[in-house]
Parts: sequence; structure tokens; C-alpha cells
Amino acid sequence: MKQILRELRTEMGLTQADLATRLGVSRQAVIALETDKHSPSLDLAYKISGVFDRPVEEIFENPYRPPQS
Repeated sequence: MKQILRELRTEMGLTQADLATRLGVSRQAVIALETDKHSPSLDLAYKISGVFDRPVEEIFENPYRPPQS
């Protein structure tokens, strides 16, 4: 799953702990998301979208949608 979560977080000057606090999750959860060890729930994906003020589709690639050429 292509994710730009780490890029967005660092662009905003947030640490993993800062982002975890904003999302209401543990720092370990943020690490798991950034390293593709865990996929976010829909609820968490929308929270992440809200923190970065970007559409969910811009942050997370839909693994069920064929790549567009």
C-alpha cells in the first residue's frame, strides 16, 4: 500500500508521538502505519485525512482498485 503518511507528518513538523496524540492512538500504531505493517480502519483513515486536510485517496492507495495508467 503506497502511503505518504511519513512525508506528510514530517512536512508538518510532527513527531510520531504528536501525530499519535492527534489521532488518539499509540505511537506504535503510527509506526505500524508508516511501515505498512498495519492498514488503518476507515475511521482512522478519515482522522488522518482530517489532520492533513487531504482526501483519504491522496494518502492511502486503494489496494482493490487497479492501477491507473
